[in-house]
Amino acid sequence: MAKLTGPQKAAAILLTLGVEHGAEVWSLLDEDEIKVVSLAMSQLGTIEAEVVEQLFLDFASQMNNAGAVMGTFDRTEMLLTRLLPKAQADAIMQEIRGPSGRNMWQKLSNVAPDVLAAFLKNEYPQTVAVVLSKVKPEVAAKVLTIFPDDVAIEVVNRMLRLESIQKEALEHIEETLRTEFIANLSLTARRDSHEMMAVVFNAFDRQTEHRFLSALDETNREAAKKIRALMFTFEDLTKLDPGAVQTLMRSVDKEVLAKALKGSSEPVKNFFLGAMSQRAAKNLQDDMASMGPMRMKDVDEAQTRMVQIAKDLADKGEIVIGKNRSEDELVY
Repeated sequence: MAKLTGPQKAAAILLTLGVEHGAEVWSLLDEDEIKVVSLAMSQLGTIEAEVVEQLFLDFASQMNNAGAVMGTFDRTEMLLTRLLPKAQADAIMQEIRGPSGRNMWQKLSNVAPDVLAAFLKNEYPQTVAVVLSKVKPEVAAKVLTIFPDDVAIEVVNRMLRLESIQKEALEHIEETLRTEFIANLSLTARRDSHEMMAVVFNAFDRQTEHRFLSALDETNREAAKKIRALMFTFEDLTKLDPGAVQTLMRSVDKEVLAKALKGSSEPVKNFFLGAMSQRAAKNLQDDMASMGPMRMKDVDEAQTRMVQIAKDLADKGEIVIGKNRSEDELVY
């Protein structure tokens, strides 16, 4: 057992638990963790019963009559297919079986352009041309603007002359990116602690958020200021452009919108009512009036729901949300 790595131990235990008992554990892992464990599982081979028993004794202090387990690509794929949506399972298996262009380029497209540019500046222009031809155009554009002009023009010329890339060469580039960039990025690009706490505070109800921030104001005013600046609140929805407002309101249930606005400030209320037709605004005001007195908890839940819907729309690329309307959007 001493020879097993952490992911291999986790893989052996999850194989033993199977679908019925392991499903809840799998559901708590993020996609990167699933990939790490899945890769270990697919390469595990045979684990003797005594080792499995010792693993469970170490982790849970109880294990009865455990049998030997064997991890293979086929068994891993079968397990993931039963636990996860098919598209997600297929993507994970494609990546652990070999280089996965689609997932790799998606990952690169989500990396901050300045970080990607800093890595690529040490690569051959031809390699850079291949990478930028595979990521999203808007990402390639931002990376090119960061490069010195002579480097950027060289890369552009090579992209113009780029023909079909040999499979072996593309796989080599993908593997290099995976091992030297993406893997290191996950270790070094840790989220700023204030950004992390802003996400946590966003999940609080309004009273809890106010209580924590007020307490933090007394003990660490600078941290409280940074967290407030990073948080995206219900009031920040008024910074959406007109098109984004329309998209958001089409995505929000009318009752949720009425509850959220009933407990909002007049400026916020007027902002949303002003984005509607006169008839729709009048109907919404009538709905709010007919609701009578409401608990603040219900208002908070409705406003939190609207913020979450806005973030979901931003994740899908349907709207852009931010603290201001400048070019430096804060996209969640």
